[in-house]
Amino acid sequence: MKYHVDGDLVPVEEASVSVRDRGFRYGDAAFETVRAYGGSIFEWDAHEARLRRTAEQLGFGDVVPDDLRERVRETLAANDCGEAYVRLSVTRGAGMGRLTPAPDVDPTVVIIVEELPRGGLTGESVWDGPATVQTVKTRAVPDAAVPSDAKTHNYLDGILARLELRRAANEAYRADEALVRDAEGNLTEGATSNVFFVDDGTLKTPSTDGPLLDGITRAVVLDLAADEEFPVETGQYTTAAVREADEAFLTNTTWELRPIARADGVAVGDGPITRLLSRLFDERVERAHYE
Repeated sequence: MKYHVDGDLVPVEEASVSVRDRGFRYGDAAFETVRAYGGSIFEWDAHEARLRRTAEQLGFGDVVPDDLRERVRETLAANDCGEAYVRLSVTRGAGMGRLTPAPDVDPTVVIIVEELPRGGLTGESVWDGPATVQTVKTRAVPDAAVPSDAKTHNYLDGILARLELRRAANEAYRADEALVRDAEGNLTEGATSNVFFVDDGTLKTPSTDGPLLDGITRAVVLDLAADEEFPVETGQYTTAAVREADEAFLTNTTWELRPIARADGVAVGDGPITRLLSRLFDERVERAHYE
């Protein structure tokens, strides 16, 4: 395997960044996880726009390279990898160990890829089965502290949530994803996913007015639902709404749509809306990347 590091393709065992890099020292970096289907990137424009918005919020948007998409293509080609998870990171670069960034920025740009199964109508899911989700004590970081729409290397809240799941696991019960709440107790998202559920025929998902990341797959699902004229509602919900739902699922770039089998020990499962949206998503991928 080869990774793309600061404009060069290098073998994985030689790929490295400086120990002085601010992405390593402080999480001072923007990143995106994108999905390659058939050698091209799904929803590239949306991912690139969000990456640039994050970099602008961090104060180095003007140094993000213009050839990011070509670098991704080069990395996929170098690894003969058309079906892949791709992580693209742009840090502020190496600097002294002071919190205040220097005014001049020399960014570090890293692209890594990992092979995944084919997507689309004849593809395979990357997950083994429907998810078990569990409400955790770790709360979402308020927007007033860290903007939730900034996708940065600061993922400690997600890590702490996943560690809670690990501590709670036993031979009979093991959760795949955390359900995270804000300071008021409202459901926000999963540690690395957005949450949808169906209640009496209405598709519901937490509003981006709360501290959650507006996922790219989340936006695609809402578009698909609008095309089908499903009743859709965004708002504030408790985790009890997921437990009591008729069906529920998670979304992210890698999982696509993953049904929720159990929430806090209560059986939920998929249903006709989840299955239809999953098929429509696969059809969209098929048309865009395999036809």
